[in-house]
Amino acid sequence: QVQLVESGGGLVQPGGSLRLSCVGSDSIFSDRTMAWYRQAPGKQRLRVATITSRGETTYSESVKGRFTISRDNAKITVDLQMNSLKPEDTAVYYCNVYPPHAPSWGQGTQVTVSS
Repeated sequence: QVQLVESGGGLVQPGGSLRLSCVGSDSIFSDRTMAWYRQAPGKQRLRVATITSRGETTYSESVKGRFTISRDNAKITVDLQMNSLKPEDTAVYYCNVYPPHAPSWGQGTQVTVSS
């Protein structure tokens, strides 16, 4: 199984930016479709961005135009650049393969958007 570690979260004001990073532990990562997910307090975990092994991307409507997912297969990383952040983006952010593999969920990284 692929082990994944997320980082880069923090407290940011509305309109600000953050860049999240996810590091994988296994070279098999390079052949998988990867995704970023988020879970707000009391809500379901939802997928916000996806990137295939060839670099094709998709986004949820709530983040389209503001978030950008990217990957570096050599470094076994997948990043999420988040711009124009809104309070409703507050959540714990996770990366995983898509479809998600339950044993590969990491601790996530907290993003809080507040003035």
